[in-house]
Amino acid sequence: MDLSAIQDALRERNIDAWLFYDHHHRDPISYRVLGLPDGLMVTRRWYYLIPAQGDPVKLVHKIESGHLDTLPGTKKQYAGWQELFDSLKQMLAPYRDVAMQYSPNNFVFTISMVDAGTADMIRGLGKNIISAADLIAQFEATLTEEQIQSHFAARDVIDAVTAAAFQEIGRRVRDGGTHEHEIQQFFMEAFERENMVTDDPPIVAVNANSGNPHYEPGASHPVPIREGDFVLLDVWAKKNTAGAVFYDITWVGIVGKAPSDRQRQIFKIVSEARDIGVKTVQDAVAAVSSNSATKPIAGWEVDHAVRNHIKQAKFGEYFIHRTGHSIGTEVHSNGANMDDLEIHDERRILPNSLFSIEPGIYLPEFGVRLEVDVLVRPGSAEVTGKIQREIVTI
Repeated sequence: MDLSAIQDALRERNIDAWLFYDHHHRDPISYRVLGLPDGLMVTRRWYYLIPAQGDPVKLVHKIESGHLDTLPGTKKQYAGWQELFDSLKQMLAPYRDVAMQYSPNNFVFTISMVDAGTADMIRGLGKNIISAADLIAQFEATLTEEQIQSHFAARDVIDAVTAAAFQEIGRRVRDGGTHEHEIQQFFMEAFERENMVTDDPPIVAVNANSGNPHYEPGASHPVPIREGDFVLLDVWAKKNTAGAVFYDITWVGIVGKAPSDRQRQIFKIVSEARDIGVKTVQDAVAAVSSNSATKPIAGWEVDHAVRNHIKQAKFGEYFIHRTGHSIGTEVHSNGANMDDLEIHDERRILPNSLFSIEPGIYLPEFGVRLEVDVLVRPGSAEVTGKIQREIVTI
């Protein structure tokens, strides 16, 4: 935990304090931000208050009194509920605006960890609960230079393995045949050789299956890949090292034949939408760099620009997910998502953050998704890997 950085961030946002709370590991964000071990037995509630100025305060149960000893600050202990309530009231007395892992109307549901009863209690003490969404993004989803380099290392592996997978599909089809799950295993074997790890295997989806954004191939339902088939590869992984960051891409190809006019049309619309998303970010980041009074861009604004292009092309009803997601040590991290569909994501896009831009059009017969990763640095933004410009002929 970087206490001084947290307090600087609170002062920058005019928030009086940040209150962390957990019971039975219900809030994993607190453990990551504070640097607490995952293996604690947490059968009683604990609280940790970081004020914008001054020393933190910890409140722990007497039978689990050592749980926050690795953190700085004074320690209070409780046993009964009235003692807990009185201690919280005293801790929070100097403050009005208190950040918590809360999102109004559960909009950013990935960070909304505080239960309704706890929120009632804090508000009952006369406190104004502020969403910690932007704070979490800063301390969970901005990357060190070492982490950025780990992302580039993952990129180098995945770009090469994805290109090899397209070649392997072509070779196997011409040599007698293959199916989706076999190519998925081709990726997993390559990841093991390259010391890469992933939370789930990549997606290998043929024809109508490519129109299902979260399709899962499997050995129990092998789907053959044949001459003329449309193939989507969605690939994500990271180096198997501490603190490593994911790389996440999606490409499409067709086996042995030229794409149809329909496939070319959909690819063109999606690739244009992707490029609009990238340019929207790049222009906004450059504008902030040249004029400090310019408001940083929020995630919803990127989705809005991308989605409008697909709507204008009359395919809006077939773009059924957000434009992109935050990427970090988890493939779906806690920074700003490019989203004005599933949520209206008002979180700012921060320097040293990483996210995908991956518009898609999903028709009954096939789907196109084109995914790139965008890294924002102070004053600029860049696509970190290769950009697909035409459908791969396999």
